[in-house]
Amino acid sequence: MRVSDFDFELPPERIALRPASPRESAKLLVVRPDALEDRRVGDLPSLLRAGDVLVFNDTKVIPASLHGHRIGRGGTEPKISALLHIRVDGSRWKAFVKPAKKLEQGDRIRFGVEGRVCLLGEVLATVEAKGEMGEVTLAFDFSGPVLDEAIAAVGEMPLPPYIAGKRTPDAQDQRDYQTMFAREEGAVAAPTAGLHFTPLLMKSLQDAGITYEFVTLHVGAGTFLPVKADDTQDHRMHAEWGMVSAETIERLKAARARGGRIVAVGTTSLRLLESSGLKPFSGTTDIFITPGYRFRAADLLITNFHLPKSTLFMLVSAFAGLERMKSAYAHAIAQDYRFYSYGDASLLFPAP
Repeated sequence: MRVSDFDFELPPERIALRPASPRESAKLLVVRPDALEDRRVGDLPSLLRAGDVLVFNDTKVIPASLHGHRIGRGGTEPKISALLHIRVDGSRWKAFVKPAKKLEQGDRIRFGVEGRVCLLGEVLATVEAKGEMGEVTLAFDFSGPVLDEAIAAVGEMPLPPYIAGKRTPDAQDQRDYQTMFAREEGAVAAPTAGLHFTPLLMKSLQDAGITYEFVTLHVGAGTFLPVKADDTQDHRMHAEWGMVSAETIERLKAARARGGRIVAVGTTSLRLLESSGLKPFSGTTDIFITPGYRFRAADLLITNFHLPKSTLFMLVSAFAGLERMKSAYAHAIAQDYRFYSYGDASLLFPAP
């Protein structure tokens, strides 16, 4: 399909810069095949039914945005920004860097504040390899928990560019840009549909007979990259690491056998469930879902509102129908819904 098929006009003022408070007060657009309904996230217990099971992504966002200087070559030390996006091993990360043209294989980069004790304000890395679209492999001087501590000290929360470009990230984002379920460190972007859930809402869901399970998909920086191809078949997704346990799969299948529905909370949970095929899974996935895809693992989807021409808008169009989603997004814009990571949500029923 043409990437332009997934374009739409979004007024800049519709981009949310802070989440709703309380979180469950965010708007929720219910998108059924034959109707649209304006509700609130807090209404989910009455919109779902007993026996349904929510699937959350329990990944935890790390401070993966690093800033530093190239050192040791020539008379200048150009500024370098790096966004870590997938861990290779204990000491190496793949990252997107700017400006990539300033780096060559073997270059050294000092991240953090010079003149401070390394674990409190500085970490060094070597450019081990260069890839496409500004991607490099960084080999850090530390490894394991020591490297994690150093990154936590010098890194910043990697807010999406459409937020960071409008205001400076602050301490509040350390809390806001993390779900209540976050426990498995490794993501560089939050599974934002999960940001709407609070302990109060979870209790209401449980009281309504709705259960929940966890999977882990470490969301990579590729989620921020624009689709530069003209045709969807020419776009390459970046791989992300995920895991679904055998016990989780058994419980999901049992819930379905009893008539319950599997409700993916967020596109990350859905992509991982579909990658698993409802079988135990551990590894990387680069699944790219566009209209025509036949869903096997998810019955409903809770998700935020996504960017024009993005892989995520393609995914929701595959799930609920392209024309249906264009109509739903037009409705959301007209009704002042808030878009993107800190914005409102939708509950999608599958297209017939």
